[in-house]
Amino acid sequence: MNAAATLDRETIPGGRGMVATALALGTFMQVLDTTIANVSIPTIAGNLGTSTDQGTWVITSFAVANGISVPLTGWLMQRFGVVRTFVVSVLLFTLASFLCGAAWSLSSLILFRILQGAVSGPMIPGSQALLISLFPPEKKGSALALWSMTTLVAPICGPILGGHISDDYSWPWIFYINVPVGLFCAFVCWNGLKHRETPTRRIPIDSIGLSLLVIWVGALQIMLDTGKDKDWFESPVIVVEAIIAVVGFIAFLIWELGEKHPIIDLSLFRNRNFTFGVLAFCVGYGVFFGGVVLLPLWMQTWLGYTATWAGLVAAPSGVVAVLLSPIVGKNINRVDARWLATISFAVFGLSYFMRAGYTANAQFIDYVLPLLVQGIGMSMFFVAMLTILLDGVPDARVPAASGLSNFLRITAGAFATSITTTLWDRHAALHQMRLAEATSASDPRLQQALGTLQDRGLSEGQSLGVLARELGNQAYLTSTLDFFWISGWICVIAMLLVWFTRRPRGAAHAAAAD
Repeated sequence: MNAAATLDRETIPGGRGMVATALALGTFMQVLDTTIANVSIPTIAGNLGTSTDQGTWVITSFAVANGISVPLTGWLMQRFGVVRTFVVSVLLFTLASFLCGAAWSLSSLILFRILQGAVSGPMIPGSQALLISLFPPEKKGSALALWSMTTLVAPICGPILGGHISDDYSWPWIFYINVPVGLFCAFVCWNGLKHRETPTRRIPIDSIGLSLLVIWVGALQIMLDTGKDKDWFESPVIVVEAIIAVVGFIAFLIWELGEKHPIIDLSLFRNRNFTFGVLAFCVGYGVFFGGVVLLPLWMQTWLGYTATWAGLVAAPSGVVAVLLSPIVGKNINRVDARWLATISFAVFGLSYFMRAGYTANAQFIDYVLPLLVQGIGMSMFFVAMLTILLDGVPDARVPAASGLSNFLRITAGAFATSITTTLWDRHAALHQMRLAEATSASDPRLQQALGTLQDRGLSEGQSLGVLARELGNQAYLTSTLDFFWISGWICVIAMLLVWFTRRPRGAAHAAAAD
């Protein structure tokens, strides 16, 4: 009897479906916490008696700690086992979530968010590795589909839940909701998988590599998160952070390439599919995440949408992805994953080009339709890209490969957020300047608009304020359209990257190899 048949007949306490659901919930919970606090920052800052700028450290602290801890996944799982590392990570994340909700000051909240980010590093790679190992080779596509659904839908649900909880309840509940989910996930996963723990071995930790990782990732993440507010390289602080990040990264690479037990296994990049797969994965996710950040920001800032309604615009795309992902997962081994990846990028590009046609009079449905199209691409993107980049990676190295690819994905999201918001503001300022230059105080149209507003009871100053607001609205609309147009062409270019990879092995090949 072959390994696939033995695995398929294996009895798992609670059932394979229940364990798979718990693993997916672990991923969902962790990814959700990367975005759920974003729309709640003004509420949190107000309740804790601090400014919104200071409140953004609630996001930054989590991102920095999580970015540093994700690459440690490979070492942790070799040292303590995949199941044990994942379950302990979930329990510690649950505890940290409770402490975040109970925080009594901004300083304590930031401290607990650092803890939350640090202990959550193994959750995404761990859930991915366990889901893949839970199913026989011919069903691994379905496992990846389930994992991808949670990873794509969670960033969309974050702003909706965060906005709803902040508007209708109190902000600590954005953290408290993790407690029952985390306890359920840890209990089911340990009960169902403890008898399938992976072999462990005592390997020394690369303390110098870890120190260098903390230095350059920390400097890079802080630079990306605070650069926009400090006008980037006009600020000496940002320049120093950039130098530390670059020098630290180079030193890190030199050390890791010569280390016998590196904290990050850079030899994975010898695999062509992993290298080009990760590159396309990061480009696609970066563009996707940039849109996730920009659209609700624009809608809340300039279009008058609440946090909840801005989040609901993207909700239908998540529904489409959830409905289609299982179908894609079941058929991933029947087709060349490169074609699915190409189609997903093409659909993403179409969605962005549709959004580049937004007008000042667009209605709710006009914003939703392009995102419904995006949902089709979302259903294929993660499954196809993970199939490509993990092709040829031995099972024992999947946790390390997953940890590294997710670390790079998170970094790509951080880059995308900073670049998106900076270019958005700068392009808007440029458009506003051009619009102002095209208008003069003696322009008959301007005088007519001022007269109309004053006839409605506004003073001259109030009328000028209304027109200035409309000028800003038009400038930011044009800047938003620029972003979507550029994003569409990036997706077109990313389609080419996919074809630098070789065709992934199918289910029959995988089963034979087993």
